[in-house]
Amino acid sequence: MKNISAEAEIIMIERFGKDTVIALATVEDGVPYVRSVNAYYENGVFYIITYALSNKMRQIKNNPIVAISGEWFTAHGEAINLGYFKREENRLIAEKLKNAFAEWIDNGHNDFDDENTIILCVKLTDGLLLSHGTGYKF
Repeated sequence: MKNISAEAEIIMIERFGKDTVIALATVEDGVPYVRSVNAYYENGVFYIITYALSNKMRQIKNNPIVAISGEWFTAHGEAINLGYFKREENRLIAEKLKNAFAEWIDNGHNDFDDENTIILCVKLTDGLLLSHGTGYKF
């Protein structure tokens, strides 16, 4: 990702460094698909808990370039399957996601014993953030 200014990073953390709903777009056979997902932002990456066998993950496997949008923000990124939520390599980010998504993470929607419950990360490649009349490109 191109460097994001310190000021823009502060705004990104304020807006997205918690449980945030964003739009995630994928493409399959030239057709765009958009869905809302709960996400958490940190250091140029959005993290999403999802199911490995979902349509979005099948589409990402075939084309990992995605688009996202949120509150006065739009970007492109590379989607990467980090694998099973409980993998040791995912322990640190999984703890952050548990905290960020505390209101709903244990409501029965997720099966953390199922190895298909994964963490998807979207590494931002470029974006536009708008705040109080200022545009930050990165």
